[in-house]
Amino acid sequence: MDFSIVVPIYNEQDNVEALYRAITSALSAADWNYEIIMVDDGSSDASFVRLQQLAVTDERLKIIRLRRNFGQTAAMSAGFDAASGKVIIPMDGDLQNDPVDIPRLLNKLDEGYDVVSGWRSDRKDTFITRKIPSILANALISSFTGVHLHDYGCTLKAYRREVLDGVNLYGEMHRFVPALASQVGARVAELPVKHHQRLHGQSKYGISRTLRVILDLMTVKFLLSYSTKPIQLFGRWGFYTLMAGCASGAATVYMKVFEHYSMNRNPLLILTAFLLFMGIQFIVLGLLGELNARTYYEAQGKPIYVVREKINLG
Repeated sequence: MDFSIVVPIYNEQDNVEALYRAITSALSAADWNYEIIMVDDGSSDASFVRLQQLAVTDERLKIIRLRRNFGQTAAMSAGFDAASGKVIIPMDGDLQNDPVDIPRLLNKLDEGYDVVSGWRSDRKDTFITRKIPSILANALISSFTGVHLHDYGCTLKAYRREVLDGVNLYGEMHRFVPALASQVGARVAELPVKHHQRLHGQSKYGISRTLRVILDLMTVKFLLSYSTKPIQLFGRWGFYTLMAGCASGAATVYMKVFEHYSMNRNPLLILTAFLLFMGIQFIVLGLLGELNARTYYEAQGKPIYVVREKINLG
């Protein structure tokens, strides 16, 4: 199988047939061996019925139906698990991504990249509620992860299969896959792609998703920088906090000895106790994190490195 196209579907009954036709039309010019995996994420409309009707006429179209609405990340993960292609290409089910860009993504992969991320350079969305939050989020994500992309939120991407094998998705993590892939040495590129206005149905995205993205970004930052060495994060903060506690304690003693200021009336005494306690807590948390990290890697026999290739090693 050359590649697999994975499409999460949630209440897109008016779009699924047009999307299927657009995909097959865009790929008809070349003799590719591909599959289309559409994941019905607990739709309450006729999306699944229409997908069934399409699947009867084309064995390349595979349908997965989830028991309830688990969210886009879970639906995408289900599609990734079922995919058998050497390359996996996710895209939205609302016809805003254009399948004609799929060959361009594949050509970019052939230049030696492991991940090619779509960039909706001419995005057809509202400026206040969609574009501005997206610009700020992309700048924040790029800064935190060190993988600089204009459009993390674009679903249309192309991944080599081996890159996704080591990535587990939770929460809203599907948008961070390029950053997570970079953790295992993936070469990431970005390519401008077309974007269309939604013609049918309602958008499932809103500004309320911003908080969830920020929380997941904290997780990604931790995974990228400290997943194998949590003591270096929490231990550092513990050391700083202990030093601040010692300084506060020294100031308390100085005020008692030289300025005759009663210690039990000095708020610095409470601050000293608090900082010393927090410093110890940070260090203990780092040590517990080290134990969990070792359990995670050793129990699964999972290495802390990823090999790109071997030569003359059998």
